[in-house]
Amino acid sequence: MPAHLPPGLPIIPDGPQETPPFSMSDDEFEAAVSDALNRIPAKIARAMDNVAVFIDDDYIPGPGDDPDTVLLGLYEGVPLTERDSWWDAGSLPDRITIFRQPILDICETREDVVEEVAVTVIHEIAHHFGIDDERLHELGWD
Repeated sequence: MPAHLPPGLPIIPDGPQETPPFSMSDDEFEAAVSDALNRIPAKIARAMDNVAVFIDDDYIPGPGDDPDTVLLGLYEGVPLTERDSWWDAGSLPDRITIFRQPILDICETREDVVEEVAVTVIHEIAHHFGIDDERLHELGWD
């Protein structure tokens, strides 16, 4: 213990303190994702084809991936712009996964979580429509 502190006081490290992740139940987080999906304009929602949305706790990098990769969401599938006439023949649904813990880790309030979930859902749906990260960045959706 530093000499200038009386014995028995907790030691508080110097420098910035890391904020603990925001806490939200699984049901509340699922409701935030559902609300984000409900905010999609009807015309866009109708244009989505064969896509399922999931919630997972965290992204786990696969073999060959950077082990420090942190993702808030992930689109896996064939974008609508790349599908051909044979695509429907037995294709599994595209998959959008929203990762709960990384979103909670960067948010401080419920409102922050709701907003980050909405941005992440829109970002991943944009990939379903063939919009890449570069274009999303240009549009301010990154």
